[in-house]
Amino acid sequence: MATNQRSRTAILAGAKIVITEVGSYESNMLDIAARAEVSRATVYNHFSDKEAMMLSLVESEILRLFDLAKKAPTKRDALCILSVEISKDPALRKMVQTDPLDIAKFVTVTDHPLWSLVKESLINLFGESAGAVFHWLIGQIASPLSLAGSAKQADQMARAL
Repeated sequence: MATNQRSRTAILAGAKIVITEVGSYESNMLDIAARAEVSRATVYNHFSDKEAMMLSLVESEILRLFDLAKKAPTKRDALCILSVEISKDPALRKMVQTDPLDIAKFVTVTDHPLWSLVKESLINLFGESAGAVFHWLIGQIASPLSLAGSAKQADQMARAL
C-alpha cells in the first residue's frame, strides 16, 4: 500500500478510535493525528477540515460493510453480518450517547452521494427488497441487537425476502 494511502487509512482508524472515546462532537484533529501516529499537517494534507474527514470515514465504513456483506455466502449471512457490524460498532454506540443531533443527521436520507452509495449497495445485494433491509438496519443504529438478536432477525428478514 502506498504511503499516502497508509496515512489516510491510519487517520480514519485514528478518527474512529477518538470518536469511540469521546464522540464526534468532542473529537479534534490533534487527537486524531496522535491516534493515527501522524502529524497534524499530514491530517490536513488529506482532509481540509473535520467535516471532510468525517465524511470520508463514513464512506470508508459504508464500503467496508458492503465488502463484508458481498463476501457472505447467502443473503441471510449478509444480513447478519451487516446487523452485527452496525449493532456492535463502538463509534456508533458512543455517538448515540454523546451526539444525538449528529446521529439524527446521519440517519436522515438526503440526496448526498453517500446515501446514493448506500442505496446502490443495498440494491446490488438485496434487489427490490433493499428498502426493507435499509429500514431494518437504520433502526439498529439507535437500538442495537445482540448477536442472537441479529441472527434471529436476519433469519426472519431473509425468509421475508
